[in-house]
Amino acid sequence: MQTAALVLGIISLVIAIGGGAAGLGWVGSVCGVLAIVFGALGMKAGGAQKKTAKTGLILGIISLCWGVIVTIACIACIGTGAGIGASLGLFD
Repeated sequence: MQTAALVLGIISLVIAIGGGAAGLGWVGSVCGVLAIVFGALGMKAGGAQKKTAKTGLILGIISLCWGVIVTIACIACIGTGAGIGASLGLFD
């Protein structure tokens, strides 16, 4: 559980940052949510890998926030582009 949280946290951060420009920030957010869930469950379980679960939890939170921000920014860019195109009469 702890290792899964760490792996998902790393993957979600890479996808949220790298894939955010391609409109895939939401995929990083989904992986981030899974990392948060597995990290919380791993920290409850305790054991020797509690730091691994905590790191996965932190990475999941960061990537979730970043993915949400990038997704909102992409939607805003698309809306702005459509508004500019409509004002120029490109859709007539």
